[in-house]
Amino acid sequence: MLEANTQIPRIGDPAPDFKAVTTHSEEMTFSEWQDKEWVVLFSHPADFTPVCSTELMEFARRSDEFTKMGAKLIGISVDSVHSHLAWLQNLKEKMGVEIPYPMIADINMKVSNLYGMIHPGASSTATVRAVFLIDPKRTVRALVYYPMNVGRNVDEVLRLLTALQTADGNAVATPVNWTPGERVVVPPPKKMADVKERETHKGGDYDYKDFYLCLKELKTPVGAGR
Repeated sequence: MLEANTQIPRIGDPAPDFKAVTTHSEEMTFSEWQDKEWVVLFSHPADFTPVCSTELMEFARRSDEFTKMGAKLIGISVDSVHSHLAWLQNLKEKMGVEIPYPMIADINMKVSNLYGMIHPGASSTATVRAVFLIDPKRTVRALVYYPMNVGRNVDEVLRLLTALQTADGNAVATPVNWTPGERVVVPPPKKMADVKERETHKGGDYDYKDFYLCLKELKTPVGAGR
């Protein structure tokens, strides 16, 4: 068993590449599988567990929404591929939900350690609930960790992906509680000339709060930058 990695990939770091067995392939090279799309990589503690089952099924139900956004889903735990296959078949037979995305069988914990998913304080033999959003340049853009006893919110994962694509495609930021269709934040000025120029937008196309905080409506579609 590999020693747990305490270094979690950070925002802006290259996403670690790896080879692994999945439910879709006897050997998958992550970078080749990703191609030039966004990836939502998420871990779960163990197969045949109740909270994890609800998460896998919800990601499956919402998979078309991720696909439309140019994003691939992929799950991972330290279970064997045989356990994965049996669990997915069980979900199909008992719950009527077929899992369309691959599941990584990380029985030697190699990938889980690369991504800092083993937290000894929670468990030395299971992955915590981690979510990594990786952009088409294979850069880590966001990461969220949950404890083992709290399920994730797939709405929030979709919102986060949409916000990242919106920010990239429109050179803006998104404010608190932002959802698609709402106003976005104009990047703050970097010099005095920018401050003066911004003041000319008062009463115009900016919702001018002050020189450092202006909001605007998007003129390009949400997520146009993907």
